[in-house]
Amino acid sequence: MSIPTEPIGSIPWPKALHTPKKKLHDRIEHLLSLANVTIDGRRPWDIHVHNDNFYHTVLKYGSIGLGESYMLGWWDAPQVDEFVCRVLKADLPQKFTSVQDYLCYLRALLLNQQCPKRSYVIAEKHYDIGNDLYECMLDKHMIYSCAFWENASTLDEAQEAKLDMVCRKLELKPGMRVLDIGCGWGGMAQFAAQNYDVEILGITISKEQVTLARQCCEGLPVEIRLQDYRSLNETFDRILSLGMFEHVGYKNYRTFMEKVRSLLKEDGLFLLHTIGSNHSQKTIDSWIQKYIFPNAMLPSAKQISAALEGLFVLEDWHIFGADYDKTLMHWYDNFQSNRHTLKKKYDDRFFRMWKYYLLSCAGSFRARSNQLWQIVLSPRGIPGGYRAHYK
Repeated sequence: MSIPTEPIGSIPWPKALHTPKKKLHDRIEHLLSLANVTIDGRRPWDIHVHNDNFYHTVLKYGSIGLGESYMLGWWDAPQVDEFVCRVLKADLPQKFTSVQDYLCYLRALLLNQQCPKRSYVIAEKHYDIGNDLYECMLDKHMIYSCAFWENASTLDEAQEAKLDMVCRKLELKPGMRVLDIGCGWGGMAQFAAQNYDVEILGITISKEQVTLARQCCEGLPVEIRLQDYRSLNETFDRILSLGMFEHVGYKNYRTFMEKVRSLLKEDGLFLLHTIGSNHSQKTIDSWIQKYIFPNAMLPSAKQISAALEGLFVLEDWHIFGADYDKTLMHWYDNFQSNRHTLKKKYDDRFFRMWKYYLLSCAGSFRARSNQLWQIVLSPRGIPGGYRAHYK
């Protein structure tokens, strides 16, 4: 993965370079004070600047400048997650709109970045970078989505609680045929087949995930395919999707719902587990877009509701986004504790990039800027009503 040294990207240094450094420092200092953050302060969320290029870079490039300057070691904070949380609560990103932000918006507006031809980009850039990384970071089931922490004390317990809750919400019965859209490394399929005696088809667009998922599910009534959801033409009793809808894209939300509806039996249930946004949008944070999740975006409640209208009856909408903060912090702790193993393959800049990704995302959920939703849908409504299974 290519990480810039200087200047950032192909855009020339900003005119701010010619502005006195003291003035740049003072402007950033004032903005950060709105979030109760101090430069070179003593609190865990205060930042320490090691390179004066940080100031004009952030003023010019906004979010992507903040992230890239962290990757370059130009600044640090004892608790990056808490720093990001405070910045988001103060709405500071609204004051840093950059050229890259506008370019990302225009690409999303003019192109279908998640069309079948482009859908595999996310797999190549993120999910296929190495199963070893995810094995070191995730729980024993290799679940790369929010855990459910209500009665759990460890990551393994919290992820198992989430998997079991999904099975109960879907009211799985022995012999049912279940589709897992975006099956990851097969953890959900393995759990459901072993504990609920169902037959699972899991699909993913990641070659690395297919390889490991097939190994994990060997001997079980589970089939794992490298396949885009749009090419499916089969029938299922139940359908689920955990943490995949963030890669569907706003131009494809209706297509996704129509496809799921066509695959689901009349008396079936569909469970959608997705990160959500407080606002309808067409792009995500520009740094996340460039380095972590290319072509991703977070749906709003309005966008999801519009996509399912006339196709499904909304049976349940469960919100537990605060649990993602804790999940991400556990992933970060696992990542850090396994650094000695991972450093043979990943360099220091990758570690700073991945650290910033995990901690900044934890901060975003702590600030409630991002949400986590589990939504249960039925084609025509459950006779007598649906009883949610949260515990």
